[in-house]
Amino acid sequence: MRIFANRNIINIKRMNYKDYEEMPSWNGSMERMQQLERSAAMPKLLTKVYTWMTLALVITGLTALIVSRNPSLLALLYGNTWVMIGLVVAELAIVIGVSAAISRLSLATATLLFILYSVITGAMFSSIFIIYTGASVAKVFFITAGTFGVMAFIGTTTKKDLSSIGRIAFMALIGLIIATLVNLFVKSSMFDLILSYIGVVIFVALTAYDTQKIKEMLALQTDLGEGAQKVALLGALTLYLDFINLFIHLLRILGDQRS
Repeated sequence: MRIFANRNIINIKRMNYKDYEEMPSWNGSMERMQQLERSAAMPKLLTKVYTWMTLALVITGLTALIVSRNPSLLALLYGNTWVMIGLVVAELAIVIGVSAAISRLSLATATLLFILYSVITGAMFSSIFIIYTGASVAKVFFITAGTFGVMAFIGTTTKKDLSSIGRIAFMALIGLIIATLVNLFVKSSMFDLILSYIGVVIFVALTAYDTQKIKEMLALQTDLGEGAQKVALLGALTLYLDFINLFIHLLRILGDQRS
């Protein structure tokens, strides 16, 4: 019932703001920080990012818990390979579709797709309540939340440009995906553990980088209109993916499996 091997494949798509390229760019980190401070809409938009992200995590957790306690749903998910393949394809389609077509989607449609993604992810996460003890799942969740919070704070407050760190982390993510695919055939538990430690490092770095990037993009918004809120929603999806992946890798390392 292990569903974690292909989670990195699902989340390969990174945040895409190409539809907002007409917005002005910055020439230096000091000028960039001054622009952030001048944005009146940014604090409210940043609040929306974390509100949407938190709601998505709640939906994912509740869905996973409900499915894990329903034998019929578990049999449907894990007793039919095509159902699982369909869910993986649906997740890929939603992430890529929302990221690539955010400017063409209405805010309502993008929000519904985000909710749908959260539900699908929750259904696929249902096995964690079967594989791992409830206490260890809760423990790892709070560890993830604390780690994520620290890195998000760093990404929000630092004056250092984290772009180089983001590029390195993204290249490492591609390598992690390839290594994960290889391990699907090798099936080495030690290699899987090593990949989990590497995954933690990658998503810790990506959390700080993505947080800074999201703050910069929100600082370019002059109001709280639909366009600005769609940027915030895309940011929430990105941080949600960072949190979920960090949680998965920490659970592999720290989770206590049921006997």
